Amino acid sequence: MGAGRYRIMLFIVLAGLLALIGRIGYLQLFDQQFLQDQGDARTLRVDSINAHRGMITDRTGEPLAISTPVVTLWADPRKVPDDPVRLSLLARALGQQPDDLINRIRRYRDGGKGFMYIKRQMTPPQAQPAIDLDIPGVSHKQEYKRYYPSGEVSAQLVGVTNVDDKGQEGLELAYNSYLSGTPGKRRVLKDRKGRLVRDLHLISEAKPGGDLKLSIDLRLQYMAYRELKAAVAEHRADGGTLVMMDARTGEVLAMVNQKSYNPNNRAGLDPEGLRNRAITDAFEPGSVMKPLAMSAGLASGQYQPDSIIDTTPGYMRVDRFTIRDFRNYGKLDMAGILYHSSNIGMSRMALSLEDDAIWNRYYSLGLGQSPGTGFPGETTGVLPSPTNWSRSKRASMAYGYGISVSALQLASAYTALANDGRRLPPSLLKVNTPIVGDQVISAENAHSLLGMMEKIVQPNGPAKRAVVEGYRIAGKTGTVRKVTSGGYQKTAYRSLFAGVAPVSDPRIVTVVMIENPKGEEYYGGLVAAPVFGRVVGKALRLLDVPPDSKIGE
Repeated sequence: MGAGRYRIMLFIVLAGLLALIGRIGYLQLFDQQFLQDQGDARTLRVDSINAHRGMITDRTGEPLAISTPVVTLWADPRKVPDDPVRLSLLARALGQQPDDLINRIRRYRDGGKGFMYIKRQMTPPQAQPAIDLDIPGVSHKQEYKRYYPSGEVSAQLVGVTNVDDKGQEGLELAYNSYLSGTPGKRRVLKDRKGRLVRDLHLISEAKPGGDLKLSIDLRLQYMAYRELKAAVAEHRADGGTLVMMDARTGEVLAMVNQKSYNPNNRAGLDPEGLRNRAITDAFEPGSVMKPLAMSAGLASGQYQPDSIIDTTPGYMRVDRFTIRDFRNYGKLDMAGILYHSSNIGMSRMALSLEDDAIWNRYYSLGLGQSPGTGFPGETTGVLPSPTNWSRSKRASMAYGYGISVSALQLASAYTALANDGRRLPPSLLKVNTPIVGDQVISAENAHSLLGMMEKIVQPNGPAKRAVVEGYRIAGKTGTVRKVTSGGYQKTAYRSLFAGVAPVSDPRIVTVVMIENPKGEEYYGGLVAAPVFGRVVGKALRLLDVPPDSKIGE
């Protein structure tokens, strides 16, 4: 009896061993995925530690772009139970349609995929109800989402990031490498559901991205955007641009455009609002170029501020073209030519100079070249080579036709008038060291031109709507016919104003361009000048610039 029991027990043990060996062989040869899953269920792993993207601020430290922590929910569809009840609860917790979520999970599972996003970039309170359901195969991770406190006001300048927190537009793209941090790594122990059991040790720390301090002043940015938007709406214009620069440093204090967009909610985004037109778009500037062209005439020695040019009879034939003034202004000195914006006076001056005199002056002022800000897509504008120029080409360039500039290039050129003849390169970042600039106009001629332009901005002058009470303002209007593939349009214009304030001690240079204003008013002095006056007046007060009546007291 004892021997029989022994044989039975031996048989059972051997059978068990054979079954165990058979199971091991089966798993090794035919069901390796099971062993892999079980091995992965509880093991040592290396987790990535997300790095914080650097902050973008204005010159005073006010945030323009910040990264906030968010939660992303993801799943391994192969491990998610095909349980309509639990998946419906998950969908409702996420604000999704149950059938849509269930079908999406099944589609990924049937395709043999081991990863899918369920919902990205939720706030922690939004994600917690879904996490609490503790559904197998569903996991979560922390990420960062970019938030833009100033919204549409600085959208085109600051730019945006994509869902993976990488720069896609604007300065977010230009400085993506600097702003992006370096992810860290840590070794952890997780259970079969992917939950953290133990944080073993840090392999490498996450390094946050660098912070970027821009040159703009958010107070001026808000104010300029509000005034530009109101003007575009008032004149039913297609758009507009305003650039304000520091006349002493070249820093861009405000840069706004219309149309714009809300970077925090890009649903239904109009692509037209993405471009930072102040930097990327070029246009024919028209009469705002006349003071800059006149500086070439004064530099030649052939002309002095009191030199007289006879514009009679108010028109002239050059090559096959007729150049006209608004009316016959007769004999004008240099100030009179600018005051009346005489195309005849500018043309006769230009044709008496060396062939490349105007071109050389424009080039020295930065036209036809990259502004050097590093902004993605910045335009060089168009400054045609003077080789084999016709007389009509030389004449038209003197009053701002036949070339194209961006609003930023134009503002930078005007810094030479405001800064004793030294042009300052534009900067979108705060400048911490003094900028000398390039001496392109003599200080004497720069002062003379400012004095001529100041006569334009008087209560009885052509730019009376740009007058700022208490401050001396110098500026020039411009009204340009828009050009299309069919040539210059008869009823489509750009209205411009460029100016310096205050003349006694220049602090800011501002350029305003209104695109295709509709209605009876379209001249630069009627459309763009009032925007300049309102914006510059408020800016001088915000910057605590004392009125001219108190300077020196």
